Amino acid sequence: MNSTIHERPGVYSSYDASSVVSASAAAKTIGAAAVATKGTANKVELITSYEEGKSVFGADASGVYGMSTLLRFLFANGAGAVKAVAVGKDESEEKDYASAFAALSDEEDVGVMVCDSAAQSVHLLLKTAAEDASAARRERIAVIGGSEETVAQMVNRAKAVNSERVVLVGPDIASDDGGTMSAVFAAAAVAAVIAGNTDPSVPINGAELTLFGAAGKRLSDNEIDQLVRGGVTPIETVGGVSSPVRGITTKTSSGGAADTTWRELTTILIVDEVIPTIRSALRTRFARSKNTAQSRGAIRSQVVLELEEMKSREIVDSYGEVLVSALKSDPTVCLVEFSFTVAHGLNRIYLTAHITV
Repeated sequence: MNSTIHERPGVYSSYDASSVVSASAAAKTIGAAAVATKGTANKVELITSYEEGKSVFGADASGVYGMSTLLRFLFANGAGAVKAVAVGKDESEEKDYASAFAALSDEEDVGVMVCDSAAQSVHLLLKTAAEDASAARRERIAVIGGSEETVAQMVNRAKAVNSERVVLVGPDIASDDGGTMSAVFAAAAVAAVIAGNTDPSVPINGAELTLFGAAGKRLSDNEIDQLVRGGVTPIETVGGVSSPVRGITTKTSSGGAADTTWRELTTILIVDEVIPTIRSALRTRFARSKNTAQSRGAIRSQVVLELEEMKSREIVDSYGEVLVSALKSDPTVCLVEFSFTVAHGLNRIYLTAHITV
């Protein structure tokens, strides 16, 4: 048992991952932190439409992109609900954004976080916020974007972040007035797609994005290879349709060594579906139970039932033996251990044609 030990009764969880080959989802609420022309700083507002967002936070000035622009991209790409926080302007940028992220940290239903900043220092704060909330059983990921970066610079940013809970989107996009906009807003579009995807095992590859313009540049195959291998989710426009080429997290190394275990975005999304679902089922059914052999048998049956459901939905490919026991040093603690293999998305199909003439 490697999770933090707490005294509060409840269902706790931890996970690890290996790349060795051997309840229903719902749309997630998005947490957004951005500079706004009005509204109370660090106050969480539930927003369900772009027009409502403009009423609460005001409209961005011409050529200035903040909260209303962020909300425009979120709702245009399918966001159902956004818990938005206006970033204060009284301290340093890092402190102001840290306060806004802190306001969102205790929100139970936030599954995806975004912000309007392209600063790497702010992105590292958002990474910490997402990781800390997830460790406290409020699982979420963050989606970020840089500004005016080359392929090499995007890869370097991903390397600095290096988290399975952070997705970096690039490059910049064209604005509807003929200029360019930070990839922050492409990230908002991707975040909305992730939040609205009710099957975590389905890749976001090729999902159509509404960007009110076009992707910043046409990327070559070599550039896409560099971005994907470097922990960046590339977007491109082909035939007038903008979409993510492949959903990737920024997690590319562990302990200084290359590690692709968490590279595919679907992996962490599946983990965030399986573990909270089982945790919730056990909390609901066994809130007031005895730690007896009979209860532990029922707990095991419930876990198997949930895993079978995940398998039938093709969210997990398979699962191993479920072990349930009482902790020897504390008989009030029940240990549940199980393993599962995530269902992988289909990224590539290679055709080989043997032609006879």
